[in-house]
Amino acid sequence: MTANEPKLSWLEDPEVFAVNRLEAHSSHLFYEKAEEAAAGDDMPLKQSLNGIWRFSYADHPDGRKVDFYKTEYDCSGFGEIEVPGHIQTQGYDRCQYINTMYPWDGQEELRPPAVQKEYNPVGSYVRYFTLNETLRNKKVIISFQGVETAFYVWLNGTFVGYSEDSFTPSEFDITSCLAEGDNKLAVEVYKRSSASWLEDQDFWRFSGIFREVYLYAVPRIHVQDMFIKAGLDDSCTSGILSVELKLEGETEGCTAEAILRGQDGVAVYSDRLDGGASCVFKGVIQGVKAWSAEEPNLYQLELSIMDRKGKLVEYIMEPAGFRRFEMKNGIMCINGRRIVFRGVNRHEFNIRRGRAVTEQDMYRDIEFMKRYNINAVRTSHYPNQNLWYRLCDIYGIYLIDEANLESHGSWQKLGRCEPSWNVPGSLPEWKEAVVDRARSMLERDKNHPSVVIWSCGNESYAGDDIQAMAEFFRERDDTRLVHYEGVFWNRAYDRISDMESRMYAKPADIEAYLDSNPPKPYISCEYMHAMGNSLGGMSLYTDLEDRYEKYQGGFIWDYIDQSMLRVNEQGEEVPAYGGDYDDRATDYEFCGNGIVYADRRPSPKAQEVKQLYAGVKLTVDKSGVWIKNRNNFISTGRYQFVFSLLKDGEAIYTDSFRTDAAPLSETYQELKLPCTVQNGEYTIEVSMRLGEDERWADAGYEASFGQYTYTVESEVTEPVHKPVKIIHGDVNIGIRGEGFSAMFSKAEGGLASLCSHGREFITRRLKTIYWRACTDNDRGCGHGTESGGWMTAGLYQKLLDTRVEEGPDGLKVTFEYLLPTCPEAKSKVIYKVGGDGVIHVRAVYHGTAGLPDLPAFGMEFKLKEKYHNFRYYGLGPEENYIDRMQGAKLGVYEGQASSNLSGYLVPQECGNRVGVRWLEVLDDNGEGLRFAADDTPFEASVLPYSAYELENAWHREELPSVHYTWVRVLAAQMGVGGDDSWGAPVHSQYRISSDKDLEVAFRIELL
Repeated sequence: MTANEPKLSWLEDPEVFAVNRLEAHSSHLFYEKAEEAAAGDDMPLKQSLNGIWRFSYADHPDGRKVDFYKTEYDCSGFGEIEVPGHIQTQGYDRCQYINTMYPWDGQEELRPPAVQKEYNPVGSYVRYFTLNETLRNKKVIISFQGVETAFYVWLNGTFVGYSEDSFTPSEFDITSCLAEGDNKLAVEVYKRSSASWLEDQDFWRFSGIFREVYLYAVPRIHVQDMFIKAGLDDSCTSGILSVELKLEGETEGCTAEAILRGQDGVAVYSDRLDGGASCVFKGVIQGVKAWSAEEPNLYQLELSIMDRKGKLVEYIMEPAGFRRFEMKNGIMCINGRRIVFRGVNRHEFNIRRGRAVTEQDMYRDIEFMKRYNINAVRTSHYPNQNLWYRLCDIYGIYLIDEANLESHGSWQKLGRCEPSWNVPGSLPEWKEAVVDRARSMLERDKNHPSVVIWSCGNESYAGDDIQAMAEFFRERDDTRLVHYEGVFWNRAYDRISDMESRMYAKPADIEAYLDSNPPKPYISCEYMHAMGNSLGGMSLYTDLEDRYEKYQGGFIWDYIDQSMLRVNEQGEEVPAYGGDYDDRATDYEFCGNGIVYADRRPSPKAQEVKQLYAGVKLTVDKSGVWIKNRNNFISTGRYQFVFSLLKDGEAIYTDSFRTDAAPLSETYQELKLPCTVQNGEYTIEVSMRLGEDERWADAGYEASFGQYTYTVESEVTEPVHKPVKIIHGDVNIGIRGEGFSAMFSKAEGGLASLCSHGREFITRRLKTIYWRACTDNDRGCGHGTESGGWMTAGLYQKLLDTRVEEGPDGLKVTFEYLLPTCPEAKSKVIYKVGGDGVIHVRAVYHGTAGLPDLPAFGMEFKLKEKYHNFRYYGLGPEENYIDRMQGAKLGVYEGQASSNLSGYLVPQECGNRVGVRWLEVLDDNGEGLRFAADDTPFEASVLPYSAYELENAWHREELPSVHYTWVRVLAAQMGVGGDDSWGAPVHSQYRISSDKDLEVAFRIELL
């Protein structure tokens, strides 16, 4: 649509989404001289307008500076704002986080395409600039890479254009509006428009110019658009090249030359064609090196455009990757081989800047993903910045490129499917807008080999309009497939998606589909909802890779916590989530779903992802290691395998080898290890490490590992009994030996004192515990309602009986407890103390029918804060649970209570370790206690807070000052789950049945 005068009514008209906007096109770089391209990405024909702009803010259109765009309007009284950046992160408006609702829910009664009247923030931006010399006397275009959600543009008082679609470029020809000297650029940005009905993603609701803005000039002959199709023949050995050029300007008599060079700089293809308005280069390249996420081989395409006199006018240098992505016999294949997506969903996010992410953010993200064996990303739920696609081309990541469409709140209410007023549906007035979003994404991103699938958007139900998007993708691009999960809700539109895509389907549901001889392969476009302490049971999904050919992986929800830093009323800068800005409506902490925290530190969950997503699986036995290479294209020859023999967690022998296991093959490597005869537990560990430096990690970085553990037992020597003195009191019974004393309280019912050389370790008697602080997943599935009685069981258990037995070896005290459950349950703790000062503890829960599953069972110790250091022999180094321990290694690790408190947005259960053989809790002088397992390893955690303190806090800063160190030694703890965070319980095999006896036995030693 073209127009000379802007209208405010466009904001509520779904059929007006672009006025005077130029056609979408490829995002290639271009130059006037070949040597300019060699200098880097900066184009001399580009002029950045990023930086500080003048800015005026209004809560609603009536309050805006109506005439601010006029040349004579004095803007010196305006404030300032940084571009790119959000309005809400720079002191204006408020931040608001929403998941599925529309952000005005409960504030104004609206139906599409109406826009809020009382609240629609307007940002009035002004930037003065002088055109760079390199851009003069040429056609000049202004490019807005991302503006949310609708905006009008003026230059020197002349209306330039209007655009919607927040996440693809909007460009306007401003040549006729430019002035000599100073130019006044004015942009009016609205937070709400009809487009808001199409942008109901699970994210913070920002607005403003949040991606870069720049001017660029085009030469007198310009490649306005190019489509590089770099495919493979049926044998996947020869490259099939097609380069379609669309030229503009003085094209009559021009010529175009194309040269394709390999990574060594040698030309493998060249041709020269007459130009005109369009031309197509075609060629076959023998013996091509294909592109994949494993081997991201890129060629360099050089295009030279000459005028009728043969003079170079424009030069382009663009990477090209040869690859073939197709549906083959009902299986998605990359370069002829079945692909398995080991992926994540990725929001663009920065803890301070929101979605205005930086280059550094993107480099950190891509390096993390390669380090943690992630091979695929779904751009949830909108096209990302240009640089991200280039990085995925270079580093090797498969992309599902998703159009900026989500209308979740128009058809799903409180989890129910109710599409009576769904948009876009099959409504004709919305069709062109959503197809335009598909077009804008495809035309910009079509030359990136990393993009293998186009997605029609997210959670917008179904209808003819989305069907039209899919048809556009297929008509315009025959080299990729089309994805859309929403057909799950309306099978009449099943043809939209080339693959079966579901969200949060349970493993059993996925198996049921795959067992039904389905016509389409399966992916989980979202699975393993990684909210808070989650990702339990992930192996139940990844195990399907080897069992079903049509299971082709999934994408974890999601990559990064969407948490903003804010200054609270106490002046502290703290992580915030929805509701913390007094934003209503909101979905509170539901934005914290990342496998990395908002500051990009890996969370403990990432440990599991790395191991389960590894391209090579190592299965170790006592003689060697099975090496299963699941990669499609690379052998193991590039890796070094380091194997070690550990005795009781400490390495006593290390060696290495190399082996060249071919892709999709399995081999066995014998290991030459020393004979083990000494008493102890031995672990054979094999670590697969990078043999040379990669872009994303240095040589020696571990990509995968495997372990095997066995025990060597010799005759046990009888202990030497030392003399003790037993002291009888009316309320307490004590025992004293060489350098130690202990006391048991008959009133409190437990160990009340333990001293070494006058140093007291016990602050209050030891307690049995049956509860853990609820995780986000626990709260989501109603775990507290079902099992909350176990919390009071630990708090209010009643002492039933105390039995004291004396013998020549020392003292045995048994305490029996009645639990306030319905029906009543019982437990007991048995202490044995001898002259060596070692306290043997056995805690027993007596199984009781009719009670809900136990969250946990064991002992909790409240120690003085100074015992904040810990060292243990068990699974680590990061926290782990019975349903999230595949990525953990058996070894000796150390840490501090404070750093063991995971950085989840809402404090919750964290810091647990499975398979603990012994645990030392120490002060800074190395003095403290050692908890050692008797026969069976236990689970343990060392934290600065109790389970009850964690339970009561909604933010980390709400936790009290640290006064104690809390140690838990558990017989068992239920898994953390992760199928979803709004109803899915922990899988049954990772739960703790209350009708079975539980026991943990350990000894406490003084250090």
